[in-house]
Amino acid sequence: VQLQASGGGSVQAGGSLRLSCATSGLSINRYNMGWFRQAPGKEREFVAAVNWSGSRRYADSVKGRFTISRDNAKNTVDLQMDSLKPEDTAVYFCAADGPPVAVFSALNDGSRYDYWGQGTLVTVSS
Repeated sequence: VQLQASGGGSVQAGGSLRLSCATSGLSINRYNMGWFRQAPGKEREFVAAVNWSGSRRYADSVKGRFTISRDNAKNTVDLQMDSLKPEDTAVYFCAADGPPVAVFSALNDGSRYDYWGQGTLVTVSS
């Protein structure tokens, strides 16, 4: 199983980026898929997730600005990031959970995810 995150880069505050996670070795229609991030000197934190049935969950800090989507046919998961802020600067990781998959309330728990991508750096300047 491999997860490959891409789409990171440098952008000014207020700008947008779209991250994509390409997967191989699994059929994501059976998985919960999530995005996490880790800023320098900080712990990894949950950003967004979409469960196997399409329900979405977001961290409060990104709600209304980020949108997670999945394409089961292509086995990809995207994260559209709008109205970016300097505090969004981090390495972003995609992850896959299941089966058996975690319940919706546990989508933000990184320990429930089985597979992780290598990360893509997002830098937002003020």
